[in-house]
Amino acid sequence: MKNVGPAAVLASLSLLAAACGGAESSPSGKPVEGGTFSFALPADPGLLDPAMGILGVTNTVLSLAYDTLVNQTPDGKIVPGLAEKWDVKPDSVTFTLRKDVTCSDGSKLTAADVAENVNHIADPATKSPIYGVLVPAGMTAKADEAAGTVTLSTPKPFSFILESSPLMFIVCGKAVKDRSLIAHATSGSGPYKLVEAVPSDHYTFEIRKDYAWGPNGATTEEPGMPAKVVLKVVPNEQTAANLIISGGLNGAIVRGADRKRLEATPGVSKVLMPEAKGQFFYHQGDDRPGKDPAVRKALTQAINLPELGNISSSGTGRPVTGLVGDPRPCQGDSVTGRVPAFDPAAAAAGLDAAGWKAGPDGIRVKDGKKLSLRLLYITTRGAGPQAAAEYLAAAWKKVGAETVLNGVIDTKLPESLNVTQDWDVTWLPIGVTLPSQLVGFLSGPAAPKGGNFAHLNNSRYNTLVGDAALKPGEEGCKLWLEAESALFENSDLVPVVEDTVLIAQKGAKFELLAGLFQPTTIRMTGAG
Repeated sequence: MKNVGPAAVLASLSLLAAACGGAESSPSGKPVEGGTFSFALPADPGLLDPAMGILGVTNTVLSLAYDTLVNQTPDGKIVPGLAEKWDVKPDSVTFTLRKDVTCSDGSKLTAADVAENVNHIADPATKSPIYGVLVPAGMTAKADEAAGTVTLSTPKPFSFILESSPLMFIVCGKAVKDRSLIAHATSGSGPYKLVEAVPSDHYTFEIRKDYAWGPNGATTEEPGMPAKVVLKVVPNEQTAANLIISGGLNGAIVRGADRKRLEATPGVSKVLMPEAKGQFFYHQGDDRPGKDPAVRKALTQAINLPELGNISSSGTGRPVTGLVGDPRPCQGDSVTGRVPAFDPAAAAAGLDAAGWKAGPDGIRVKDGKKLSLRLLYITTRGAGPQAAAEYLAAAWKKVGAETVLNGVIDTKLPESLNVTQDWDVTWLPIGVTLPSQLVGFLSGPAAPKGGNFAHLNNSRYNTLVGDAALKPGEEGCKLWLEAESALFENSDLVPVVEDTVLIAQKGAKFELLAGLFQPTTIRMTGAG
């Protein structure tokens, strides 16, 4: 597998699968026992090894089968998971593991298993795209089997050493030593086990009846938990909405035009969930227009950002206040007053001053080269990103820049973003829960050698995150927020909107957190 870089992790994620399942009926209204829960995936998850998971949809799938050392509640509180307690120091955290945890193959979870997960991801030979994002750079793990503990350490103090733990899926059993076993299968301690994988069609999971170590003591003996979970690959949102209404699906995440239709449908439960924020980046490579900060500022001034946010979110977004999603460890607003305001006249003047003069066709030229931008975006996030791309192209044409649209599916994004780098601007929603997860692709070695896909080199950002990382989480928050602001002031990236999505539910209830299933919350209700 190509080393596509950590940035691909952040890009959060057949018409009708052959697998059976859907809304179960219960005339009594009581929880349905032994039911099948079905959910729509917008794209195929690809490789299922947690160390190589590069798509948001991949982690949605993996969350059914894998546990983490600790769990996080919607309000950001850390609660026990595989670990029953922990001891935090500035540069390490020691977890004491539960003694009753078993893997889906029947083997006992060991401290050595946990340590090997972290060390495998940190091994340069693995080329894990989550290293430096979901697993902090430089982290190592050491097991003490006799004490039942595992210690995660970093070379120097790290702000969110504990808060990173809810993001690490722990592989156990034979797959710890042979990762080929989980390319298209699972080997975890979670409440479900993958029993059938038909790529681009469906993925079927069966319940583990012996599971008893979920959040807050949750088990799989709870009334109404489904015996099977079928994840159907349904790229078309209209099709997914139709299946929800007809009972062919119990759940789906809907972003586009069908959202209003589902919200008005009797029997469909509606839950709103914040999603990765909308923003765009400028490529700052030596041969790109975005290398010049004056050009970046002018292109930003050419955009009415509130209007773009409304278009990109199909009218369901809200003002953006930062780059980190909920639950946010650092509360505050790093955006307001930090982004160049909408001013087309100033944009035109700025491009003139930068040496880009209008040609006979209205497109600006400098040193014989046209001001042409290749705009990269994901096509599997509903109609919003497509409409946003078209809006950007039209706005930039008015100030003399031509734009070529390049829409790709999730699985093609990593190669375009990091390897071929055939883009000048990219609309890339970021889905992180810690500001430290951004550092690996907002600074450091540029792609394709590193995760810094936009070739950013903001010295103020680099200094601020370096200082912030050495302070305990809340103490360093002011610096983390200032670091984000430094990016916006320099037009390195442009925050546009915080989106929301509809989690449509019929015949079942369930919870998602940061795009991940909370599997022990799934209940077949028979309603709808």
